[in-house]
Amino acid sequence: MSAPDRSILSQQLDLAVTACKGGWQVLRHRGPSQVQFWFIALAIGIAAGFAALFFRKGIEALQAFLYGTEDVQYLHTVASSLPWYWILVIPIVGGLITGLILHNFTKDGVARSVADVIEGAALRDGQVGTRAGVASAFASFITLSTGGSTGREGPVVHMAAVISTKVCRWIKADGVTGRDLLGCAVAAAVSASFNAPIAGALFALEVVLRHFAVHAFAPIVIASVAGTVINRLEFGDVTEFMAPETNELVFYQELPAFLLLGLVCGLVAVVLMRAIFWTDDMGSAFQARTGMPRWLRPAVAGALLGAMAIFYPHIIGVGYETTSLALTGQLALNEVMVFIVMKTAAVAITMAGRMGGGVFSPSLMIGALTGLGFGLVATGIFPDVSGSVTLYALAGMGAVAAAVLGAPISTTLIVFELTGDWQTGLAVMVAVSMSTALSSRLVDRSFFLTQLERRGVHLAAGPQAYLLAMFRVGSVMRKPDDPRAADEARCWEMIGEGIYVDMGATLEAAMPIFDRTMVRFIPVVTLTGENAAPELQGALFHVDALKAYNRALAATAAEEHS
Repeated sequence: MSAPDRSILSQQLDLAVTACKGGWQVLRHRGPSQVQFWFIALAIGIAAGFAALFFRKGIEALQAFLYGTEDVQYLHTVASSLPWYWILVIPIVGGLITGLILHNFTKDGVARSVADVIEGAALRDGQVGTRAGVASAFASFITLSTGGSTGREGPVVHMAAVISTKVCRWIKADGVTGRDLLGCAVAAAVSASFNAPIAGALFALEVVLRHFAVHAFAPIVIASVAGTVINRLEFGDVTEFMAPETNELVFYQELPAFLLLGLVCGLVAVVLMRAIFWTDDMGSAFQARTGMPRWLRPAVAGALLGAMAIFYPHIIGVGYETTSLALTGQLALNEVMVFIVMKTAAVAITMAGRMGGGVFSPSLMIGALTGLGFGLVATGIFPDVSGSVTLYALAGMGAVAAAVLGAPISTTLIVFELTGDWQTGLAVMVAVSMSTALSSRLVDRSFFLTQLERRGVHLAAGPQAYLLAMFRVGSVMRKPDDPRAADEARCWEMIGEGIYVDMGATLEAAMPIFDRTMVRFIPVVTLTGENAAPELQGALFHVDALKAYNRALAATAAEEHS
């Protein structure tokens, strides 16, 4: 071997030895902590999985007791044979109990759901309120058991977030760790609820954390698998819905029909979301005008639901029986249209009545009905180039749900996992892509982000929009005893001109003042009373605000790309 060859070989060996030493150091110093974190993720996944399982089994047990059925999958068939007054009374009593729970254990009388978990991930280091969260879980449990027309995924996700929050506070986790553990809990809860491990993991990343960072992937997958195992130990390896085996695209010429179906489903999803918000506003206006106590609002909604259920028991609960009928093509076109309208109204009333629950399961039902209705029309007009109508129902189910959740990837996968039908991916993907593309332009990305936008929490536009709201002016300002403090006399002059900011405000409120006045700093005051003079506490400098904002942006980017 020549000298140059030995030199090259020696260099490669030296590089290999250095790499091994570096890997050993990482394994020694960071390996134990990573292994420990994965065990914590596994423990959270198991706890969240059991919480989701007990929540589901509890709902089924109470529904079976109240409606007198052994199989809640056929709830509306059994309910149709019950006396009308029983159908009316059950949701009223359920609404009254729900209202009392939320009135006594939450500040605003509103059940917490997925939107609050997303807010906790973005603004609160992956943590949520535990007292309100537990109360919301009980309230949603009563709602879903007594005829409320919502889904169980919202309360299940928030229950999981409460579990991860408790663990984060116990181990004093930082923001990145807190968000990762929150993702683990959410993934396990979704997987345990729907026997959907792939979709559970991606739901946590796509909807809750809203990024696909590599460092979060492994622990979230571990937790998701744990949740799935818990589900399968109880229910076995079975899908939620039984799809027919004849779902297939007969001709590629049929694909344009699924593009059109996606647009129709996007519009239906927007109508559903706006109906919920419009009804909520109407309910709040009615409550304010009549002086109705907030604890009575769910009972009034329960009365409306009970009256509807007397004639249309299909609206009761999650609606799996009707969804299954749609997926197997056992409904006529006139039934489909009526059920879409009645289910949309029922979901809007339940949500506006502050009864709790989620929107995912209702969107599955409405989507399956929309797809089936579209398929009946399309195959009737073009029978020679059409496949099965049930394929349209499957694609519609995914398209409406994806538009409502703002989660095309995880929703596409959860539809496959719920039905076990992986052969129709092309049609589902086309419909989902079109529905989300349309609906995201008509609302703030999704139902959850629109909910937050209505509260003044601007997450839809990304970190550059909401990070300013994370910083209180008091934490960034320079106090009067700071060597670089602002001139006190100039501060009082500016206060007299109306240029100041309250100490409890955020940078989101302060930055527009800098843009409007073009000043270097803004006096920071506390307002002790309506007629009392403001008290000077310091000054917020523009450069300090920008530095804090830039650091937050850099930290967010580092987390999302790590």
